[in-house]
Amino acid sequence: MTHHNNLSFLNEGGEMGRLIKEKDWTNSPLGPIETWPQSLCTSLSIILHTNQPMLIFWGQEYLCFFNDAHKPSLGLDNKYVSVLGEPTAVTFPEAWDFIKPLFKEVYETQKGLYLENQLIPILRNGKMEDAYWTVNYSPIISANGDTEGIFVTSNEATSAIMEKIIAEEVDERFRSAVKQAPVSIGVYKGPDFIVEMVNDAYLALADMEEHDLLEKPLYDSIPEARKGTEDILKHVYETGETYKATEFPITINRHGKTNIGYFNLICQALQKENGEIFGTIGVAIEVTELVQAKHSLAESERKFKNLVMQSPIPITVFKGKKHTVELANDAMINTIWHKKENEVLGREILNIFPELIDQKFLALLDRTLETGNPYKEKEALAYVEGNDGMRKLYVDIDYSPLVSSDNTVEGLIVTVIDVTEKVTTRKKIEEAETRLRLATEAAEMATFELDLNERNIIYSPKLAEIFGHDRSATLAHEELREQIHPDDIDTIVLKAYEKAFITGVYFYEARLITPANEIKWIKTHGKIYYDDEGNPTKLIGVLRDITEDKLSQQILLESEQKFRLLADSMPQQIWTADADGNLNYFNKAVFKYTGLNKDEILDLGWLDIIHPEDREENHSLWIESVKTGKDFIMEHRFRRHDGSYHWILSKASPQRDELGTIQRWVGASTDIQEQKMFSKELEKKVKERTRLLKESNEKLEDSIEELQKMNVELQSFAYVSSHDLQEPLRKIQTFISRILEKDRDTLTDSGKNYFGRIQDSANRMQNLIKDLLSYSRTNITGNEFKKVNLNDIIEEAQLDLKEKLDAKNGSMHIGDMCDVTIIPFQFVQLMSNLISNSIKFSVTGIPPHIKITSKEVMGEDMEDFNLMPQVRYCHITYSDNGIGFESEYKDKIFEVFQRLHGKNEYEGTGIGLAIVKKIIMNHDGFISAKGKPNRGVTFDIFVPVEH
Repeated sequence: MTHHNNLSFLNEGGEMGRLIKEKDWTNSPLGPIETWPQSLCTSLSIILHTNQPMLIFWGQEYLCFFNDAHKPSLGLDNKYVSVLGEPTAVTFPEAWDFIKPLFKEVYETQKGLYLENQLIPILRNGKMEDAYWTVNYSPIISANGDTEGIFVTSNEATSAIMEKIIAEEVDERFRSAVKQAPVSIGVYKGPDFIVEMVNDAYLALADMEEHDLLEKPLYDSIPEARKGTEDILKHVYETGETYKATEFPITINRHGKTNIGYFNLICQALQKENGEIFGTIGVAIEVTELVQAKHSLAESERKFKNLVMQSPIPITVFKGKKHTVELANDAMINTIWHKKENEVLGREILNIFPELIDQKFLALLDRTLETGNPYKEKEALAYVEGNDGMRKLYVDIDYSPLVSSDNTVEGLIVTVIDVTEKVTTRKKIEEAETRLRLATEAAEMATFELDLNERNIIYSPKLAEIFGHDRSATLAHEELREQIHPDDIDTIVLKAYEKAFITGVYFYEARLITPANEIKWIKTHGKIYYDDEGNPTKLIGVLRDITEDKLSQQILLESEQKFRLLADSMPQQIWTADADGNLNYFNKAVFKYTGLNKDEILDLGWLDIIHPEDREENHSLWIESVKTGKDFIMEHRFRRHDGSYHWILSKASPQRDELGTIQRWVGASTDIQEQKMFSKELEKKVKERTRLLKESNEKLEDSIEELQKMNVELQSFAYVSSHDLQEPLRKIQTFISRILEKDRDTLTDSGKNYFGRIQDSANRMQNLIKDLLSYSRTNITGNEFKKVNLNDIIEEAQLDLKEKLDAKNGSMHIGDMCDVTIIPFQFVQLMSNLISNSIKFSVTGIPPHIKITSKEVMGEDMEDFNLMPQVRYCHITYSDNGIGFESEYKDKIFEVFQRLHGKNEYEGTGIGLAIVKKIIMNHDGFISAKGKPNRGVTFDIFVPVEH
């Protein structure tokens, strides 16, 4: 070991000399500088004082030293500071496998090595680079003949080598790429456009062989393409300007037919180094199908817009997260919004109606846009400020997502139906019913409604009380009928019932026997209602306990005076007539109601206060009653004291002596104007609302049918678009495979890794597109249903997956299978997806076991599932012993692109079960799933036996 204090060998050694001085070498294998060998100091002095890039690798650990001239080769991130004096294996791990054998050879043989353009990768500027070097390795030999280190001169040749490699690859790959390119490429010489080279895609497009085109003028071989393209090629050749066009129409002849094709074109001049143009190159990408699809989509959008604009139902279309109004028909603008068209189109909904900020509708729109789930609500309360001010509306709303070709929700279609009038009318009717109920209860009257077809009766609590029961009692119509006095059943009640079907009026007075054996008198008055075909449907009426009235009548029979006093005290109009029908008494209510006194009534005649239209019927009925002795009953109109006419129910009964001879008639007239008007108004509104609802439903059905047709067209477009994506992927996979086959030996490990990752990504993309195509096919209608045994379907699916199942020592148990009417190829896909999932998601170390059984069931017997009651289903039970899932994901697993695990854990695209569900929906069926982690999964599948 040499001891010296003179560090002059580092003087004028540049930045590296300074860094060597300043570095703390205490913990280095070399120790302090003062102890370094003289041979090392001499060697360092040589490299530090030269402008040639040089390095020294010292000792068995190859400690690294270099001069300022070598610093740029290490990059711009000051890496040279950290590697100074450190072992090479530590500081340059990326290059160690390349240079270690070289160092060892020089060290052991003590002979120099000279290598040109040697590949030595290096990590610099934060990334790995392939670098090429011309280096000379020389041993540093001590006085006693031992190798102490390696002296290296280094010149980086990366730029020159890469330029050479790139130039060679570009030339080779250009010709190969032209030949293999998926687009049509032609190279033409001179002003006559002599065909020098065309690729396979060009030949396929022209429907010709290569010998038909090469070394011949272009338009001699393809004259039909001259129009439109010759002028373009001439302009490019003469001016050197590049020409580009999209969706350019060109007449082509292929398969014996001449037609128009659409192409994306690029034409460019070919020039020598001196700028002289010697030819042209043309590239054409056929986009005929895409253009036709765009035209079809544009036509579909036009039809959709026309459908929306012409619909009588208010419809609008929102786009984007801000719900910008893209489209709104007149019904929406004028009847709902009360705005002008230029005030709404192209504007965000919140800017049009800021009052919505405090209402629920914005949140509902956001949720529908985010989830893609439609939303409907009946009679939603909304406040909308139009040009005529703020209005309170009740509306039926329907939010439906607009799905783009990539299955993303890009907007919403919104229908709004104003039902304000219907709601307010219903509320008025409810209020009127409440008032009527209060009025009848105040008058101690009971109401009832009898279904004439089902014989079900609805009644107010007062009716049960009148019949001697608790007010909350539930009584059938027959139970009430059995309480009628036996003597009054046939003679009064049944007769009144039969008569009601003739007159439309149900009226009687009869006795009933309460459970406590108490006899009561009741008075019933009702009306029969008919449907549009004239069939009686219901009887609505009122019933009153008239027991006290009857007792009063008995008392009146005993005393005329008492009768008159009682009559005058009653609010009803009471009157009497002699046996011949001549009126001779009126109570005070008559005078008060008519505004006439007794003499005026007698002088003018009773018919004077009867409405002229009712007089003839009134006279006839009265004469008939007097003649036959039958009760007089009539609804007619009386003139009140103010000159107006009100509906009155008048009834008169004869009083007989012991021999049955009529002694006199006693009558009563009751104002039923409110009941009459209420019944007519109610009946009118019910008919009107029924008509409007029927019209609205018919229009809505037409709109839905048209929208469904459009949705089918959009699905077809999505299928075609997805199918076209596969062609570029196949080219990518082909080129990657050829590069790996031809150039594998020249690629670095990192390059191989990158190409491998590209290939894996392309494969995953292709699988995703295939799954998307499968999912799209399940939406396409027109598939033929056939009756097959499910065992045949499962065997076909099992055959395709036999190798994968055997690879995991898996097994399947198939029970008895149903005969069902299905689309066979779709059900093969369904079973393949389920079996593939069971294999993929099996528990590690446990062979997968699959069990499939089926049986026929009726929908009404399966209460836990949403099935049609009268339909016979085939219930398929599919189960496995795989990894299962948490119950909270039982619905999510059927959604498109939904995965419960990362792609690094299990392969796949997340579409398989979405396809399964879509197939089941195509068959009007139902599917559900249940499972537990590591306990497997069970699918319950229901499809109709007959379709």
